[in-house]
Amino acid sequence: MCRSIKTLRPPVLSEEATEDDVRAAALQYVRKVSGFRAPAEHNREVFERAVQEIAAATQALLDGLEVRGGAAAKRPASEPGAA
Repeated sequence: MCRSIKTLRPPVLSEEATEDDVRAAALQYVRKVSGFRAPAEHNREVFERAVQEIAAATQALLDGLEVRGGAAAKRPASEPGAA
């Protein structure tokens, strides 16, 4: 039916999540919660609005996360900015 929601942050995802990645996760969430793969015409607006709102919240979450222990924390002590 549709792909599973995947982790969208480094280091799990090798690079930043794209807008398409975020939207796909939001769509999967709305499909799961609503129980509909595709909404009927009379539910299309509320379904799409939910996808947009969840995608925005997801992007805000990803933008606000501080991931520790990534590449910066693994630099040798002799490199500038090393922890």
